[in-house]
Amino acid sequence: MHLKHLLQLSLLPALVASHPGHEETPATRSLLNYKSHLRRSLDACARSLDESGLTARAVSRRAQLANSYRKHRLTARDTSDVLTTSHLSNTSYTLSTDESEIFSAASTCTLNPEGETGPFWVNGELVRTDILEDEPGVPVVLEYQFVDVSTCAPIVDLYADTWSCNATGVYSGVQGNNGNADDASILTKTFLRGVGKTDDEGVVAFRTLFPGHYAGRTTHHHIIAHLNATLLPNNTLTGGSVPHIGQLFWDQDLIYAVEDTEPYASNSVAITTNAEDRVFSDETSGTSSDPVFNYVYLGDELEDGLLGWVTVAVDLSAEYSPAYSFVWTDSGSEAVSGHGDDNVNGGGGPGESGAPGGAPTGVPTGAPGF
Repeated sequence: MHLKHLLQLSLLPALVASHPGHEETPATRSLLNYKSHLRRSLDACARSLDESGLTARAVSRRAQLANSYRKHRLTARDTSDVLTTSHLSNTSYTLSTDESEIFSAASTCTLNPEGETGPFWVNGELVRTDILEDEPGVPVVLEYQFVDVSTCAPIVDLYADTWSCNATGVYSGVQGNNGNADDASILTKTFLRGVGKTDDEGVVAFRTLFPGHYAGRTTHHHIIAHLNATLLPNNTLTGGSVPHIGQLFWDQDLIYAVEDTEPYASNSVAITTNAEDRVFSDETSGTSSDPVFNYVYLGDELEDGLLGWVTVAVDLSAEYSPAYSFVWTDSGSEAVSGHGDDNVNGGGGPGESGAPGGAPTGVPTGAPGF
């Protein structure tokens, strides 16, 4: 079996995008300045990550993760630089290729606070890392490693909250602004939503799906980081703080390849490319950000699945109050209104502006269980 493709996952948070019904507002100067601050702090971590052995352990862990899923087979840049740079290696790897050559390339990125959650976050999602359920499409395993940008140490016991749409562009747990607005059964669905806790290496991994697309947005995953949260008996979180809200992207050539397969190809909505996406542009314009996943194929074919990975540096002094329009209950998602701080985090509900509100409060001036 060949490990046919390698994509470096150099991820920086994307200013969370506007969704259908959201006004597209450019990034604020204060937020761009904050991103530069984190970028400088992150650059100082590079040597520390190597010297601490974190990088070497990550190489071994990613290789083991890839081999495990092959055995069990899953069913300083600017925007123009990032768009024209292929993240796909032109080298063909085999199982005899040294793992350090394949998995060591993982540019650390800062997941800077965005300022907009978007309308499709469901507050109180279940704590679980296997979130694929029965959704058809290209399966992916996403490994996130979180480190403190100030100390370069792994962030242990952080809860990473992630969600994305399915192959035809539909989110579970929300109604009225996505998919069939008359389908109330979607409120009881939980596919591609979950929360995972980082281990002693600051690592959490999710088994999920390569997202499809919907009107006005390029392909992306959402992520929120929770610190000092408490796990409730119903397997959801309460309390704590949020130092990050972000989005993750994939290489455009890979997106096209996935969209040529079913059921992605059945979606008649026009594809919005990375080049056309406001969030992608905000995250790469005038910074050294490259918010695109590194990945390897898990088999001979795309349909066999992908493993993506990234090291995420977070400023733990930042704090957000994410806006949301839906909350998870024992009977499914319920619509709510007026929750979260729109001045900090942008509108969370359909029809709200979703405009970034600037830098977060507290900004300084200067292996998966499935």
